[in-house]
Formats: sequence, structure tokens, C-alpha cells
Amino acid sequence: MTPTWLRWMPAVAVPAVIAAGVLAGSVPASARDPLPDKTPAQVLAMIAPHTTKALSGTVEQTSELGLPDVPQIGPTSGPAAGSIAELLTGPHTARVYVDGPAKVRVQIMDRMGERDAVRQGSEVWLYNSKDNTATHLTLPGNASGKEDRGSRMPGSVATPEQLAARMLEKVDASTDVAVREDVEVAGRAAYNLVVTPRSQATLVESVAVAVDGESGLPLSVEVRARGQQEPAFRTAFSSLKLEAPDASVFNFTPPPGATVKELALPSSGYAKRDLGKYGKGAAGSWKDEQGKLEKDRRPPAAAGRAPSVTGFGWETVVGFPARANSPAAGAPSVDMLLNDPLLRQATVAVPGGRAISTSLLNVLLTDDGRMFVGSVPLERLQAAAAR
Repeated sequence: MTPTWLRWMPAVAVPAVIAAGVLAGSVPASARDPLPDKTPAQVLAMIAPHTTKALSGTVEQTSELGLPDVPQIGPTSGPAAGSIAELLTGPHTARVYVDGPAKVRVQIMDRMGERDAVRQGSEVWLYNSKDNTATHLTLPGNASGKEDRGSRMPGSVATPEQLAARMLEKVDASTDVAVREDVEVAGRAAYNLVVTPRSQATLVESVAVAVDGESGLPLSVEVRARGQQEPAFRTAFSSLKLEAPDASVFNFTPPPGATVKELALPSSGYAKRDLGKYGKGAAGSWKDEQGKLEKDRRPPAAAGRAPSVTGFGWETVVGFPARANSPAAGAPSVDMLLNDPLLRQATVAVPGGRAISTSLLNVLLTDDGRMFVGSVPLERLQAAAAR
């Protein structure tokens, strides 16, 4: 339920592209009674069927991806400018309120303002306090009650549940899974499920998911990169109540003087995709999200060729042909990335193009307009590009 280009990415790439922020991390839970012993399979089985329908809390995220410090020079331009680079650095905090699949509010606390995504039934509002703009859209009747796992909203911060789901897709024979010492997250005792790739060809050292011992709800996700002492990415609830928020939380009226835009959505086929597919992380701009919503109305024929996939599991490399980098395909283009001043300064020249390297993810932008992404050494991306 993610944009086309995110859907093709390795699960470990998602945190690096979805969001960045601060974690009030997990701590050993030795101060309370230990949870009943469970095997890794039993803890995994707790996650999928959990029935948490209502909650309120604060999600905080942080990343130490090893990107160089690059000062912004000149104005940003384009729909992704000022957002793609931002989501790779800096702290982000979000307040999350959920009461069933059709009542969701996410408040993203930026440095200089606040952004809100509010859904109540079929009504959705997106608001940015920085420029006092709001977008309103009405979901088709057949989507108003659709279950959205993790209650994702356009542009919202990814919750530990959403990221855990992506990470745990990689649990197979290439992965070692263990349950370590219990931890405590947001005042709740949790199982510490640790996933370790057996492959030495991935940048990922391990992934730890804290699973609430009572409800099975993922409370935190921590990703460690090889050769890096501090976690490369962490996201967690710093406060959490598993009860319905006050109903007034889901009411929204644009502030006085706000510029309001009405956005119409196509009725045909919409129920098959749900609003959650447009979530892109705490740093995403609402304008960028609105553009994606509008672009998605184009016919499928505009999507171009499908991305290529080489390798498997943690060693997966995804290649986007130049045609698939067009906006109509739902993928960021090479030009879009290089037109972002921050990202352009973060790239380095390599044989055949330019590269953006982090501790968890490498991106190769070839001279002929293709893009290759993977949580693998850059050499593997170059080898995939040369085929």
C-alpha cells in the first residue's frame, strides 16, 4: 500500500526513504515482571492478528544514515524539493490518534510549523500551518469504511506497525530470528524480536522490533547498519494509550485566512488502492502528496515498464528504467532528485553516473537516466546497471 517505487524497494530501504526523526528508545524491562516465554514464531504470530483498533500516542523517529552535512544553497524547486533530503535527516515527531479505520488524525510537528492529516469517515483534510493551506477531499462511498492496516494517511509519519510489517516481509531462510531480553517502550512491556540477515552482502546488520506483550502491536523498530555503532534508524512510540481518543480530535475546520483547495478523486477503481498507499513519511510535503493523488488519476498505460529486480531477500537490487522514472509512473525521476539542492550536493560522481550513499541504502543514478536502489554495496548496483 505504498507508492509504486516504494513497493518495489527492499524492505530495509523503506525507513531510509520514508522518514527521519528522534526516538525515545526502548529500555530493558527488568524493573517489571518478565513476560511469558515465547518462541520467535509465537511472537511473529502475535503481530499479524492483533486487534488494536483505537489508540493515541506520540511517535518519534531518528536516523544516523551517514549523509554528509550539506548546506542548502538557493531556493528549492519542484514537488520533491525540500522534502526528499529533509526526510533523510533531522528529527520528526508525530502525534497519532486512531479510532477504527475511518477515524484517524496525524499531527506532524515540524521545526517551524505543524502539518495535519485528518480523516473522519469519507472526509479527509490535509493542512500545513507553515503557509496556512488546506486540501479537502471526499473518499468514494466504497472506500469510507475500508480497513487500512496501520491507519496510514497521506504524508503521515510511518508508525512502528507499518515499518515492522515491511521489515518482517524479509523473514525467510536467509534470516535468523531470535527473541532477546524483554524491553519497555512507552511504559509497556514488550518482546524484543531481533531479525538478523545471514547474508554478508547487505548493509543491514539487524532489525529489532519491540512487540507489545499484551496486544501484539509493534511499539518500536530499530535498524542497525554494518560497521556503525549507533542505530542507523529508529522509530518508536514515546507515549501510548490503547483507548479511543476524544471524538473532538477528529473534527477539523480550516483556520481563518487559510487557502483551501478541493481535490476530486476518481471513483472507478479507487477502492482497490485505498488512501494509505500515498503515505510517504514525516518529512513529505502536502503539495507533493496532492500531486501524487492527481497523477494517480492518469490511465495505467502511462505507467511505463515495470522495474527490474535482481538478487533476492536482503540482497535485492531494484532498477528503474528511464521511462519508469517519469512522474506518471509514480517514481521519482533522476532529474527530480538532482534538482533538489541538498540531494545534488550529497551525490558523488562514480563510473557511469552519480550515487547517493547512506549506511542503509545506496542509490545509483546512471548517466542514461536509470536508477538502481538497494541495501547493498554500491558495486552491486553498478553490476546490475551493467547487465
